[in-house]
Amino acid sequence: MTVDTARAVAPPPLSSGDSRLAPLLARIDGLGDELAALTRDLIRFPTVNPPGEAYRPCAEFIGRRLEARGFTVRYVRAEGTPGDSDRHPRINVIARREGARPGPTVHFNGHIDVVEAGHGWTVDPFEGVVRDGRVYGRGACDMKGGIAAAIVAAEAILAEGVDFPGAIEISGTVDEESGGFGGVGYLARHGWFDRGRVDHVIIPEPLGVDRVCLGHRGVWWAEIEMKGRIGHGSMPYLGVNAIRGMADFLALVEAELLPALDGRVTRMPCEPPGSRRATLNYNSVHGGLPEPRDEGLPAPVVADSCRLVLDRRFLVEEDYEAVRREVIGLLDRAKARRAGLDYALKDIMTFTPTMTEPDAPVVRALDHWIHRVLGRPSRHIASPGTYDQKHITRHGGVIDCVAYGPGILDLAHQPDEYVDIADMVASAKIMAAAALTLTGALDAPAAGRREQGD
Repeated sequence: MTVDTARAVAPPPLSSGDSRLAPLLARIDGLGDELAALTRDLIRFPTVNPPGEAYRPCAEFIGRRLEARGFTVRYVRAEGTPGDSDRHPRINVIARREGARPGPTVHFNGHIDVVEAGHGWTVDPFEGVVRDGRVYGRGACDMKGGIAAAIVAAEAILAEGVDFPGAIEISGTVDEESGGFGGVGYLARHGWFDRGRVDHVIIPEPLGVDRVCLGHRGVWWAEIEMKGRIGHGSMPYLGVNAIRGMADFLALVEAELLPALDGRVTRMPCEPPGSRRATLNYNSVHGGLPEPRDEGLPAPVVADSCRLVLDRRFLVEEDYEAVRREVIGLLDRAKARRAGLDYALKDIMTFTPTMTEPDAPVVRALDHWIHRVLGRPSRHIASPGTYDQKHITRHGGVIDCVAYGPGILDLAHQPDEYVDIADMVASAKIMAAAALTLTGALDAPAAGRREQGD
């Protein structure tokens, strides 16, 4: 297999302090074929979530490869987490390579699960087609290309014989696409990301080769059930229609809450810019008795139940309890409009916003090496949706954590998803150099103003 290298990024001349890295970066420059092959191999494991197919063989493939490079490998099953079963075990792999002497630990974490392929593909989504300098397939961008870049970066450090203190870890984890509870969430709750064990974490999500993602907005998923009273459809005045009660609530949301949310703008550099506002989405609405699927007719009754699932994304400037009280206040007003109407509110999932500070060590290291390798300054962004950083900071306590990796986020979950090989090469160089900086093998860049482009 020959990789199209015409699009590869040529690094600017290194400063005298960085020049000892030249052989390492040159080595990675020549590993485009290896990166493409590894990404293709990972894509060929159809790790579709749900239900969680092929987790074990994919984790073991990563483990065997890293074990052959001298890593100590552990497999951790997240027993009892959502979806875990003997048929679909939640298997995570964690590999660790110790340096020459004690020092900080840098951890690269990537999720191996992907969403279903869906329709509209022009290539086999699980073949890993290499064409025109790209690798195509489900998960190529999100985020098997990122995992491949992290693995190759670490392998290149070892192959070049670079002396570093501390340790480098690489994990392949599951279930990120469904909340991460069986993956990083489980590992963080069981000590794998405790401060003192891990110091710096880079998650190679596909946020762009020149962008460092500092964090993400918060999320509150909740189910609201409006409760009425059943009655005959010919005499609806004898019942209490829960659908009408839900309509009252939605009218209040549309007239009052959504305009208020649109006026709340965060300091977080969320991309796309529309996500810098607080948002609320109706995920689903189900009202009344189920309609028959055969030739029968619907029951002629007043709906005594109507359920709504909402998705509220909130900002670092907002308080979760206040977010919840806003909705409850509108529910109380809707309830008061109709005698006999009631409601129940059930929390489904909540994660508060998280954002690593722009001057944190992991951010400074990535900023420096993005500038040195690409010849332009990095951009700081925040994600509109959550990813596994939420577990690492919340339960693990590692606050020096960001997302950085190859790929274009807009391609994730789309037909003909792909990752550029040149971007994987560039990001592997940046990750390798940043890892050596964070372990202390290289001098850390000075704190203060970020480097600007030439």
